[in-house]
Amino acid sequence: MEKRIAVISAILEGPGEVQDRFNSIVSGYKKIIKGRMGIPFEEEDISVIAITVLGTLDQISSLTGKLGNLPNVSIKTSISKRVL
Repeated sequence: MEKRIAVISAILEGPGEVQDRFNSIVSGYKKIIKGRMGIPFEEEDISVIAITVLGTLDQISSLTGKLGNLPNVSIKTSISKRVL
């Protein structure tokens, strides 16, 4: 299995409404997650989250697809070119 490192960035608008579902999805991929950083912008009612993963392209795509289908969640992913 070819694995790659990726950084998934997420912006949650109105995080109180979607944060539980977001965290539930992320916890299902804990085997590939190497780090997570979240920054709340309370006054703006937005949360910014960066998740670093090491997994196959299928695993990374599955995670980003599920997160991107949540309402008021924007996802962008950067994937390394190097195969591990």
